[in-house]
Amino acid sequence: MEIGIYTFAERTPDPATGHLVSAEQRLRDLLEEIELAERVGLDVFGVGEHHRPDYVVSSPAVVLAAAAARTSRIRLTSAVTVLSSDDPVRVFQDFATLDLLSGGRAEIMAGRGSFIESFPLFGYDLEDYDALFAEKLDLLLTLREGERVTWSGTHRPALRGLGIYPRPLQEPLPVWIAVGGTPQSVVRAATLGLPLALAIIGGAPERFVPMVELYRESARRADRDPATLPVSINSHGYIADDSGQAADDAYPPYAEAMGRIGRERGWPPPTRRQFELERSPRGALLVGSPQEVIDKILFEHQLFGHQRFLMQMSVGTMPHEKIMRSIELLGTVVAPAVRRALAEGTPAPHAER
Repeated sequence: MEIGIYTFAERTPDPATGHLVSAEQRLRDLLEEIELAERVGLDVFGVGEHHRPDYVVSSPAVVLAAAAARTSRIRLTSAVTVLSSDDPVRVFQDFATLDLLSGGRAEIMAGRGSFIESFPLFGYDLEDYDALFAEKLDLLLTLREGERVTWSGTHRPALRGLGIYPRPLQEPLPVWIAVGGTPQSVVRAATLGLPLALAIIGGAPERFVPMVELYRESARRADRDPATLPVSINSHGYIADDSGQAADDAYPPYAEAMGRIGRERGWPPPTRRQFELERSPRGALLVGSPQEVIDKILFEHQLFGHQRFLMQMSVGTMPHEKIMRSIELLGTVVAPAVRRALAEGTPAPHAER
């Protein structure tokens, strides 16, 4: 299993101090986090795209290119690229450039986006939300097939035999489809033969088993071998040396961030009791000691048989040194134990209800 991290590079007030880190400092910290992730043996680092004051990355490819110059092995992916409000030609060019700079380590995780700020920013109508993604994904995949492209659609000017440069080192440039539980998105990924990144950020992971089963069954119906289509499980998490410390560190920034987003969307505010339920053995949060996180990853592997796990460690702002320690524990304790257990066929621990 590939094990890694993704982040939105949050810039929210520290609940303990009220301090707001500068955008410059947050990006400096982010590059240190990526360097450490490689140093401790993690496989993947993802950076999300947002256009809001509480996140500092609006252009993942730029940040990942900076990371490429400071790393040599770790794979570098968006998490996600909001393809619906972007130009697929520019996305392809940016990530092809990243692929060349990184020696063939770039990936695109394409999604429709759970925030909508980019749509008015770039002049798109939210009523076209689904149609934009379908059309632009079609163009992005066409761009991978060859350097001269002929293509036409509704929401973007046509391409008539135009060359798209530079070409990436990887052929084809990897494109994953990120979904949050929409069956149509799962079927689309399978039908197109694209890897699936499934976000599980709340509720019992078992609820998502039908999604993964639908993905693999849809692949078979499209005459594709599900064994060749990787699945990634992407979840919130944080690791400390002991379980209580992990919860005490993670809850205040989690509650601040999720409470703020909840107010925007009409959700009830999170509570500590709900948080504890979510980080229990049958919940979605991977917050705890190294052994608790190991057990949950293995339990979820028993459910999904997935090939990749990515953890979003900082839902809200946490001290940089605590995130660095969490990355260290994920790379030096959790990942080796998970890989060893899977290689040996060790049964997953039974998660208590």
